[in-house]
Amino acid sequence: MNTQIEQIAQRLKGLREALDISMEEMAQKSGVTLEEYTRFESGKSDIPMSFLCQVAQAFHIETAALLSGDEPHMASYSVTRKDKGISIERVKAYKYQALGMGLKNAKAEFFIVSVEPKTSDTPIHLNTHLSQEFNMLIEGKMLLSIDGKDLVLNEGDSIFFDASKPHGMKALDGKPVKFLAAIV
Repeated sequence: MNTQIEQIAQRLKGLREALDISMEEMAQKSGVTLEEYTRFESGKSDIPMSFLCQVAQAFHIETAALLSGDEPHMASYSVTRKDKGISIERVKAYKYQALGMGLKNAKAEFFIVSVEPKTSDTPIHLNTHLSQEFNMLIEGKMLLSIDGKDLVLNEGDSIFFDASKPHGMKALDGKPVKFLAAIV
């Protein structure tokens, strides 16, 4: 499994141990099943970005601490230079570049997400998290499924939605997709 995922899993376990809570309680407060949480903490399974944001919100920590092991230090602003954000490659098909991770007490998380194309018969992996999400397509064409409704987004299109509804995306036309995602 990906070294970054293993490191994030170790930080997740360290947080749980520091809080002196069981895996069951961690799962419940994070909004996932015990089975899902156990897979995430083991480092042998992909850890969704939305889950990490939920953990950060639930336990009043910074998402950056889970992703990189570093605490944000900026109180007024945080600048992320082009292509310099923390890069997270959960699985080969998805790459996240975190933006604005240096600001303490951030109320939203921002990412540039790159999605590689899959075969046309590959099903869309659906995800949920207790927040809202904004996506703006920068490059490519994407199929976004939200709560059973399929929407096609083109370059420049944006969408703001209730992320507690099952949602997932897929690059279209055999080309990669890049979009700005904000989780609020």
